[in-house]
Amino acid sequence: MLLTDPVVLENAFVRLEPLDASHAADLDEARRGLDYAWYTSVPASAADEIAHRLAEHAAGRMNPFAVIAGGRAVGMTTLCTIDQPNRRTELGYTWLSPSVQRTAVNTAAKLLLLGHAFETCDAIAVQLCTHWHNRQSRAAIERLGAKQDGVLRNHRLGPDGSLRDTVVYSILPHEWPGVKHGLEARLARG
Repeated sequence: MLLTDPVVLENAFVRLEPLDASHAADLDEARRGLDYAWYTSVPASAADEIAHRLAEHAAGRMNPFAVIAGGRAVGMTTLCTIDQPNRRTELGYTWLSPSVQRTAVNTAAKLLLLGHAFETCDAIAVQLCTHWHNRQSRAAIERLGAKQDGVLRNHRLGPDGSLRDTVVYSILPHEWPGVKHGLEARLARG
């Protein structure tokens, strides 16, 4: 299976399904209350972001998912920066409604996406990136067991023209069993 192939991933906590226009209304509702997160990529319009992510999927660069919990779309996530010939991808462009933050949803989604990348698509590396100032995301990535590869300084311009330093992490196949065990243990603890 290719990293770009549409697939539904599901466990007891969350369902990840291919993102499409039918998720727009739920996602517009889910993004309310995220204005404080200037350092992350919460879309101003769910419909516009869905169209963008679907265009990236059509170009072979992204596999976008709606994050479903409680029967509603509560966020988005992707396998992105897909380099299929080298079996590398990035797990990113994730945002979740405040209503599901600090719940099992993000942990369960990461378990599904990483399992899919390593066990189904035979990835040789999964990268995770975040804004230097997104300490919540950095801590979550480090709790996963990802290793910091470095910091890309002045890596991107933000929508407001500010410069972003990007912290880059990765997980390799030999690290996946330990990461998987940690995620499963966290979910078992509740």
